[in-house]
Formats: sequence, structure tokens, C-alpha cells
Amino acid sequence: WDETHFGKMGSYYINRTFFFDVHPPLGKMLIGLAGYLSGYDGTFPFQKPGDRYEQHNYMGMRGVRCYRLFCAFLGSCLVPFAYLTVLELSKSLPAALLTAFILIFDTGCITLSQYILLDPILMFFLMGAVLSMVKCNSCADRPFSASWWFWLSLTGVNLAGAMGVKFVGLFVVLLVGLNTVYDLWDLLGNLSLSLVMFGKHLLARVLCLILLPLALYVAMFAVHFTVLNKSGPGDGFFSSAFQSQLIGNNLHNVSIPE
Repeated sequence: WDETHFGKMGSYYINRTFFFDVHPPLGKMLIGLAGYLSGYDGTFPFQKPGDRYEQHNYMGMRGVRCYRLFCAFLGSCLVPFAYLTVLELSKSLPAALLTAFILIFDTGCITLSQYILLDPILMFFLMGAVLSMVKCNSCADRPFSASWWFWLSLTGVNLAGAMGVKFVGLFVVLLVGLNTVYDLWDLLGNLSLSLVMFGKHLLARVLCLILLPLALYVAMFAVHFTVLNKSGPGDGFFSSAFQSQLIGNNLHNVSIPE
């Protein structure tokens, strides 16, 4: 059922047809982009679960071969993400290998990664955020180094990605937030660290973990509204003034008073 739901939204992006959904747009935009790049023309109706795709090229969105991977590729990335996270936290190769082994043979992960769903995309950004946070913590003895900035910025990018796919991404935002508060509290208690240096640490985290994710999150919606410029099933959820900007709408180019 969900593949029918999100596959249809991928088609809407390819056809630039406006729609409304309860989830943020990033996951559906990436599904649409994967379909577009792999040759899918957005014509399959996705009317009901179980319909045969016939001659339609759906492999780019679902993905099992060559560069036509996407959902399957993102799902497969969870294994090395888990391996690297546990290895960094435990410094134990057997523990990291056991984690990767368990995830490789996890039936739910394998199944979810086979279809046109938001779940593998969401999990990719969630686990990416945790891995980036852990790697950034490992660079605590080298603050403001290139690797420290890289992992801190990548954590912010992954937070935006998680929030941009589903609002459940707020949980990883909470996790990174608690880790950051603990880190800053520890720095504040370090009497050898000047207040100026503490201020730099605070500013770096505000920049990379608050402003950067917010800017990326807003940019997703900017792309969303720019791409979807044709009238569609989501028109009625918005004001007349907004509908007048959609090509094909009955109110298109009509002067709407404030």
C-alpha cells in the first residue's frame, strides 16, 4: 500500500503536479529524482496495491541493479553505518562485526529496502546522524580541526535529512541535542578553557547543528514549491492566492486581493 502511496508522489514530482502530504517533502523528492534519473516517465497511475508495472521503468525508485538502486542502496548503507558506529563506541571489532551481521540478516530491514518507501531513506539519515555525532565526539581532543568541522557539519546535514523525510526525525534531533548539551556542560566546567574559547564552541554548534539544518530544511520546501507548479490534487488545501500561481488551476493568473 505504501509503495502505491509514495510511488504516486514520485510521479507527481516528475510531472510537476502539486499535491499535499502530511510528511515533509525530501523523501518523496528523492524518490522522484531517482525515478527521473533512471528513465521513469511518471505515467504509471499507482491506483491500487498489487498493480503490475508492466513496461514502466520503476527500477530506479525501487532499485536492485546498477545505478538504479536508491532505496535498496540506502538500505544497504545501514550495515556499514551500524558497523562504524559500534566500532567507534566500543573499540571492539567483534562487537562491530556482530552488529553488522545481525543487521545484514534482519528480515524487516531487507524487506523495507526493496520497495518505494520512505523508511530506508529515513533510516539512512537517522543512522548517518548518529554515526556523524559519534565521529565528531571522537575528535573532541582536536576541536576546530578539519575532521571536527566535517563531522559536526555532516551531523547537521543528516539532522535536516531526517527531519525532511518524516517528523519522527525529531527523535534523533533530541539525541544529538542532549549529547551537545552534555558536551557543552563538560566544556564549561573545564577551568583551563577560557570563556572566549567556550563561546567559539557554542557558536560552532549553533551554526552547524541549528542554523545549517534549518536552512537546509527551508531549502527543501523552496525546491518543493518551485518544482510543483502545476495544478493537482493538493490545490484545495491552500489559499486562493496560492492556487492562482499554479498552472492549470481555474484561478491561474487571476488577481487575488490580500
